[in-house]
Amino acid sequence: MSPHGIHHVTAFASDSARTIDFYTRVLGLRLVKKTVNFDDPGTYHLYFGDEAGVPGTILTFFPIAQAAPGRVGIGQVSETAFRVPRAAIGAWTHRFVSLNVAHEAPVSVFGETVLRFRDPDGMPLALVGVEGAEAEPAWNAEGIAPETAIRGFHGVTLLLRGAEATAAILTDVLGFAEAAREGSQIRLTSGAALGGFVTLRAVGDFLPGRQGAGSVHHIAFRAADDAVQAAMTERLSAAHGMSVTEQRDRQYFRSVYFREPGGVLFEIATDAPGFAIDEPAAELGKGLKLPPFLEPHRGSIEAVLPKVA
Repeated sequence: MSPHGIHHVTAFASDSARTIDFYTRVLGLRLVKKTVNFDDPGTYHLYFGDEAGVPGTILTFFPIAQAAPGRVGIGQVSETAFRVPRAAIGAWTHRFVSLNVAHEAPVSVFGETVLRFRDPDGMPLALVGVEGAEAEPAWNAEGIAPETAIRGFHGVTLLLRGAEATAAILTDVLGFAEAAREGSQIRLTSGAALGGFVTLRAVGDFLPGRQGAGSVHHIAFRAADDAVQAAMTERLSAAHGMSVTEQRDRQYFRSVYFREPGGVLFEIATDAPGFAIDEPAAELGKGLKLPPFLEPHRGSIEAVLPKVA
């Protein structure tokens, strides 16, 4: 498997309990970490993924009560897609009908069957049927048969004014290569099974995006370790003139951030140390975990956070 690809995607939501219910009960993901936004500790940071929360499976949320809805537009992620076994699309369509999940009829995109749907905040999501995915491990969620379960990310689609400069960053720095074109869409792949696709949709002049509930805040791409991340940062600066932040310790990975030429916020996150650093793998997501610098303030933090399971 390629070491490149998507590490995680982070979005905004409006209700913590509803977000947990939808992503665990409806989609069958595991809540692998319940912590706070380190830059705004009065807000949860919820991580959903597979059993261990491996890179390429993690969708995270900042739930902000009564947040205004976002709007998909230029400079934003217009769709976040998960991988499921190809034969499971029919079962998921039936599940969405039975649970009143807003969805569209399946369509073919780049030769794959895609089932588009939205979460309770209107976030655009999709399931992509992938041949052979049924042989891969999956989190055992109640009510979802193992042969239909989600197997991490397929990829993301970016809505851009133009694709060339963004494609240059993805191919020259982040380990992707162009794989196909379809209409106004360019598909890039890293070769990774999990989170291995980024699709660029160039639409020219269009409404700019507006962040809010149901919109993506940033996409994180994988770096195997600090040395690889540093080399990527150097390449971004030297070859592409990108301004990159200093490294920030996010407890479960170490990150740098930059705004790519199309306007989307990109992060490069290390694979290590992972989510089992502060709680046993069997207990992931059960307790509120805080980084050491916030632990002395646990009482005041817990007092303002909404109660969730």
